[in-house]
Amino acid sequence: MARHAAPSNQRRALLCAGLAVAAAAGAVLGAGGGAHAAQADVGEGLSHALPGALGPVKSLQLDPLANTGVDPLDNAVGTQVADFPPVSTALATDPVAKGGSLGTLPLVGQVAGLLPG
Repeated sequence: MARHAAPSNQRRALLCAGLAVAAAAGAVLGAGGGAHAAQADVGEGLSHALPGALGPVKSLQLDPLANTGVDPLDNAVGTQVADFPPVSTALATDPVAKGGSLGTLPLVGQVAGLLPG
């Protein structure tokens, strides 16, 4: 009897494996359509939420001690050699030390202008 029972068990195992693969494929393909709709909803939600969330961040004063007498970032250094034009770090420190926001920083401000808000 053991000889005749083995092919039946193999067939049953193959049938179960095939059904499991078919069910998994159906679940994956069925979820694909739902995932596409969810992505559209998420994309639409982000397009409405980002300007409101990033707008205040772009205009927020970066240095809370700006324009005070105790601002540690108000420390520009400059020099001039012979008759060459003077060189100073004020170009980098002044936007922050004078109460600037992300949009007023050199180079970073141009990139921040690409963000919504």
